[in-house]
Amino acid sequence: MRLTLHTFLTLDGVMQAPGGPNEDPDGGFPHGGWSFPYGDQDFAAAIGGWFAQAGAFLLGRKTYQIFRGHWPRVTDPGDPIASKLNALPKYVASTTLTSVDWHNSSLLGSDVAAEVAKLKERPGDELQVHGSGALAHTLIDHDLIDEYRLLFFPVHLGSGKKLFRDGAKAAALRLTRATTTSTGVIIATYEPAGPVRRGSYALDEP
Repeated sequence: MRLTLHTFLTLDGVMQAPGGPNEDPDGGFPHGGWSFPYGDQDFAAAIGGWFAQAGAFLLGRKTYQIFRGHWPRVTDPGDPIASKLNALPKYVASTTLTSVDWHNSSLLGSDVAAEVAKLKERPGDELQVHGSGALAHTLIDHDLIDEYRLLFFPVHLGSGKKLFRDGAKAAALRLTRATTTSTGVIIATYEPAGPVRRGSYALDEP
């Protein structure tokens, strides 16, 4: 399976609590729900198209609990997100949970990177990560992401958890697709492109 990472980001790189004030208030974060005003048909079409490609989900503990509290209550079989999340396998990375009770969910072992590498060897459609910031950091550090699907919202917050944290492994990405929604959200798809390449604009010494 290909591992795809889907993340909502502000222009200053914050990914914390895009969906609501109570989603992740860690650190006294005051801006929860910052993505909500920008939802439109373009946004919904992109998300629905991605979920149609899912074969399984890989979730961090907080995202699992948020999804577990919401999506089982959406019972419309035609809902493109709920139908996938409620039916497909869900693998949960957590150091604190001892069990998971959402249908077709299972906990990963303590060596998350090794467990994910094994999952990727299985046949099937995409292994999708949504949100899951701490898990995303681990996946980035171990070069386990095959495709980044990043949604840049036209807002900057000045504080909050980031996808590419300080001290993260340096790497280059290659843009493979980009579109813009009617509300100004830039949807950009990237693939890993090896190490960072460097150069200089400085003029040669005379």
